[in-house]
Amino acid sequence: MADIKYYDVILKPVITEKSMNDMASKKYAFYVHPEATKIQIKQAVEKMFEGTKVASVNTMNCVGKTKRRGYTFGKTNARKKAIVQLTEESKEIEIFAGM
Repeated sequence: MADIKYYDVILKPVITEKSMNDMASKKYAFYVHPEATKIQIKQAVEKMFEGTKVASVNTMNCVGKTKRRGYTFGKTNARKKAIVQLTEESKEIEIFAGM
């Protein structure tokens, strides 16, 4: 397993209609490093965003789709997505505040 620092764990937030609706219940979605564990994701969110307390982390591996262009085949990149549930007394994450 690679030595992953907390600032390398979270790659970018997931901005979709479903993830925006989940923000009302303090659930946030992020694309994360493929080798990151749930504990590393929890520590990274709590360190990067001040005042947040993570209640639970759910992860899923998104397999790359097979695409075709003429006769040749290829695959898109595989990703790992994490859905982070914050506690009730936790502050909200400001990245999503203006959306």
